Amino acid sequence: MSRVHDMGGRFGDGPVDATEYPAFKADWETRAHALTTAAMPLGGWTIDARRHGRECLPPATYMALSYYEKWLAGLTDMLVAGGVLTGEELQSGTPGAAPADMQARKLTPEAVAAAAGRRVPYTRDVDDPPAFAVGQSVVTRTRPFNVFVAGGHTRLPAYAAGLTGRVLRHHGAHVLPDAAAHGLGERPEHLYAVAFAAGDLWEAPEHPRDEVVVDLWQSYLRAP
Repeated sequence: MSRVHDMGGRFGDGPVDATEYPAFKADWETRAHALTTAAMPLGGWTIDARRHGRECLPPATYMALSYYEKWLAGLTDMLVAGGVLTGEELQSGTPGAAPADMQARKLTPEAVAAAAGRRVPYTRDVDDPPAFAVGQSVVTRTRPFNVFVAGGHTRLPAYAAGLTGRVLRHHGAHVLPDAAAHGLGERPEHLYAVAFAAGDLWEAPEHPRDEVVVDLWQSYLRAP
C-alpha cells in the first residue's frame, strides 16, 4: 500500500506553490530542525529511518501539518517507539531518567559545531560492476514497495512504477534506503539517474518533450 506522501501526479491536491521561501520561515522551525538532528544519535537512526518516521504519520495528520510540524511529529513517534521517552513524559512535560546508554550517545553542546559541519557520505564501494550503462533502456519494478518490510520505506515513487526510462547517469554505489531505514544494514547498490518521458508519467504534461529524472537503485530496475 502506498503512503500519503507518495503523491506525485495525483489529481485533486491543487497547484504546486512555487513561491521562493527562506529555509526557515519562523524561529521555531530552526529549533525543530536542530532538535531532530540532535536526537538521531539517541536511537542510532539514519536519514532513511527519519524519512520513514514521517511517512508513517496518519494521512489526515500528514496533510494537516506543515513541513517542520511533520518533522516534529515523526520524531516524536520515533522517540516513543525507540524507548527514548514515554507518552506520559510527553503529556506531562516532565522527563524521566534517561537510560545510561543514551546519556553516552547524546549530543553535547561542545560537539554541536563539529556535528553541524560534518557530511555523512552515503556512497560505498562494491565489488559488482553496474548492471546498466548510460543510455541504456531500463524498466522499473511494477510494484513500488519495499521488498524487505511490508509497508516499509522505499525511494521508488508509485508514479514511476512499471515504466520504461533511459539511464542518464551512474552515481556509483549508495546505501540502499529500503534496508537502512529499518536497521537491516546498508546493502549498497548502484544508483542511477533515470529519465522518463513526462507524457509516460503524467496525463497532461505541459510540454510533450519534457522529461522527469528520478534517482533509482539497481534493484528497482530491470532490462526491457
